[in-house]
This record gives sequence, C-alpha cells and structure tokens, in this order.
Amino acid sequence: MDRIWFLTWHTYGTWLPGDRRGYVDPFVTPDGERVILNAPRTEAAWDNPRLHQHAKSIMKGDPILLKRAMADQLAEQFHETAGYRGWKILGFAVIRSHVHMVVGVPGDPDPDKILGDFKAYGSRKLNGIHGKPANGTWWVDSGSTRKLKGEAAVIATLRYVCWEQENPLLVWIDPEWKLLLGEQPSASSRC
Repeated sequence: MDRIWFLTWHTYGTWLPGDRRGYVDPFVTPDGERVILNAPRTEAAWDNPRLHQHAKSIMKGDPILLKRAMADQLAEQFHETAGYRGWKILGFAVIRSHVHMVVGVPGDPDPDKILGDFKAYGSRKLNGIHGKPANGTWWVDSGSTRKLKGEAAVIATLRYVCWEQENPLLVWIDPEWKLLLGEQPSASSRC
C-alpha cells in the first residue's frame, strides 16, 4: 500500500456545530455568516450553545444511532468495498455514533473519495436492510481524513481504534497488524 489513511465519520445529528466537545467543520452562524474552522494546525472551536441549538433546530430528522446488527452489516460492506477497490482495511471500530477506520490504498487517490465510498456503500447496505432514514441520510456530510506516516503512526492509531473506544459495537483488526500491536492494556478482548 502506498498510503495509509485514518478515516472518521459520524452518524447524522450526533456531533453538531457548536458542540461542547469542539468542532472543525465549516458552518453558517445563526446570523448567516459562513465560518470555516478546519485549517491545518488551527484549534477547534468550543462550546457555542447558540450555534448548537440552531444546528439542532434545522435538522431534518432525529440523530442516527447505530445498533450491533447494523455494525455487522457495515463491516461486511466495508470489506466488500475495500476488496472491490483494491484497498486493505487494517482495522476499524463501529461505535453507535461514528466509525473509525484505518485503510491502506495503492497510489494516491483523493482521501475524500475513499471516505465517500465507504459512506456511500455503507448507506446503500443499510438502506437495503433498514430502509432510508427519515432525514435521508445515515451520515454527516463530511468526515476526517488523516494520512498516517510510518509504521509507528499506524500502530498508535490502530491501538486507539481497537482499545480506546468507549462501548464499541464492533471492532475488527487485520490479523497481520494485530500481531504488531502487542498486548492489550486490559483484559478486554475486543480485537
């Protein structure tokens, strides 16, 4: 693989602009001003209750929270998508409100295209089984794409994905990379 990416995306409505946990996505303020806080090496914005309330008020449906069966269905689709595209999934975690994935790709494709493919085919799978959500989408519009440079960064990220997720629905790691992670810090055997 020529590039390894760490991808993260949230389900619809679970992390809105103005969230007290911070946010980096571009947004329009209640006054109509377009603000972009996603420049590299800039801090995220924190806790804007007015903006958060505005974002909630314009939602087109309830927040989407995944269930275990959906995580299994997504896992199947992620592997199918990666196989078809010639990508290699090193690990992923499906949590109720988001997905983390580490994926290797040949060449240098646009990481937003990689992220978009996983989201699109995951949506198609879930729509086929559960129907389309009332709001029209399972996911937020964007997501995070971070290039991992070197084996140490990949291992650190896989440890994060595998060991540091609170209440994951499903965690999967490639057996070859699992050996490189070493012992888990607790008795949990999620990976």
